[in-house]
Amino acid sequence: MNKTKTFPLKQLPNKEQRHKLFGSVMPIEKTKPVEKNKMADLQNVKRDFLFDLDAVGVSNVKHPITVYSKLKPATQTTIGTFYFASSLNNTSKGTNMSRFTEQLNHYHTKGFISDFTSLKSFTEELAVRLEQKDATLEVTFPWFYERKAPQSGLGGMNHAEVTMKVVYEKDKGFTLSASLSVLITTLCPCSKEISEYSAHNQRGRVTMEVSFTDDYDDTIVDWKEALLDAAESNASARLHPVLKRPDEKMITEQAYENPRFVEDMVRLVAADLYEMTDITKFKVYCRNEESIHMHDAIASVSYDKLNYDFK
Repeated sequence: MNKTKTFPLKQLPNKEQRHKLFGSVMPIEKTKPVEKNKMADLQNVKRDFLFDLDAVGVSNVKHPITVYSKLKPATQTTIGTFYFASSLNNTSKGTNMSRFTEQLNHYHTKGFISDFTSLKSFTEELAVRLEQKDATLEVTFPWFYERKAPQSGLGGMNHAEVTMKVVYEKDKGFTLSASLSVLITTLCPCSKEISEYSAHNQRGRVTMEVSFTDDYDDTIVDWKEALLDAAESNASARLHPVLKRPDEKMITEQAYENPRFVEDMVRLVAADLYEMTDITKFKVYCRNEESIHMHDAIASVSYDKLNYDFK
């Protein structure tokens, strides 16, 4: 017969006593107003506070968003990390912080779509609500896309890191920019050239930062797909979530046929971005995690089509 073990129980103070033990005190008599219109509004104090501020707002705000894509899945819900800000002149003590997240929730109830049309509307409306001449919105999120193995056709989900940014200025209009960061495979041309057989390869990360024309409409041309293709089509090989042996053989051979230095990668991707008419300037950065070194290899290139100047 199993015997139930019993343990001696310590007699604890009740919950109210425990709270007092750890520092809780009784509420004091409250004398300050509870109605909003009677409360002090320090943020709206008008005086000379010495300096204009470039930006004031909130960051690291996480919120669900909906993303449309030309690639499958066409509609996806993901988590966006937001940054909201506006400038502030020296005659204002502070901004109305609650209005940033209040408007975010308002857009969420209507179904917040993370495309430039929605973000432009949000940013202009935010400037009006804050009674400022400008506002900035930036949102970063993982974008998922289906990737099928080249031989077996077995599919799975890859993802890239995406950032969208909109700056609204009452006198100048909108400035649109974005970035996309994705992993690729590169095979070392030098290793291939000097070795009797084989060559070392590595996983690289390509990051593209781009600025768009004022009239760019991403509901017509999906910039995410375009930038993804610019990175992956110029790599030694793409990454895949699911691979069988025939797939692995095909990709390994493809990488061997398309060797790439990190310098090659940024130049080839830059050429694709240069040919995209909706992009006015760009920066391409690549970091390879070297498989035969302790260090990484890096390269970057910037180009401004409006100034025609390599940097």
